Amino acid sequence: MKSLVFTLRSQFPRMLKSELQRWLAASMLFSVLLVSARIVYTGQLSFIFLVWNLFLAYVPYVLTSWLRYRPDWIESPRKFAAVFIAWLLFIPNSFYIITDLFHLHIYGSIPGWYELALLLSFAWNGILLGILSLRQMETIVRVRFPYSNELLFIYPIMWLNALGIYIGRYLRFNSWDVITSPFGLIADIADIIMHPIAYKSAWGMIFCYSFLMTLIYVTIKKIRR
Repeated sequence: MKSLVFTLRSQFPRMLKSELQRWLAASMLFSVLLVSARIVYTGQLSFIFLVWNLFLAYVPYVLTSWLRYRPDWIESPRKFAAVFIAWLLFIPNSFYIITDLFHLHIYGSIPGWYELALLLSFAWNGILLGILSLRQMETIVRVRFPYSNELLFIYPIMWLNALGIYIGRYLRFNSWDVITSPFGLIADIADIIMHPIAYKSAWGMIFCYSFLMTLIYVTIKKIRR
């Protein structure tokens, strides 16, 4: 168990972790301040949903940050499976914020540059949280289940993320609908799988976004090295 803790912690240098967390907090605070300023200026709560989306994007990062200091949970098949499934259900929320760029409109009272900066800041934080959380989970899984090629783990996760983004954006399901509305969710997913021609646009988006997110993740990972 001690060796497992040492192996995990060696993957996350203390200085980098603390400095990264400070900048991450500052980046998220900046996004919230942008929304707050917009609300004060317009008197409208139009983009308040972005704060909720950012919170949901933060959940998988919290899960993996907590898990890497719980070697007993990592070594226990049932406990690890429970956390991994919960993480798998929430991780699409991190990358989902990319699609909030669809809400970019040029309003008369709000400068276009401000709207763009606001939406980009939330999209960036979502991507960043997703990348950090995936990196932590990749390290944990690699320690527990060694594998030769990183893409064997990364791409399937990104494919599921892309599927989750489509389900959330266009079918309007949430992560908790797995519990509250499982049959409706399963039926809609089965319909997409069984009728690929009818849903060719959906499959196009899923594969396009899965490759895009994989490229973003691997590129940033290589730059860090």
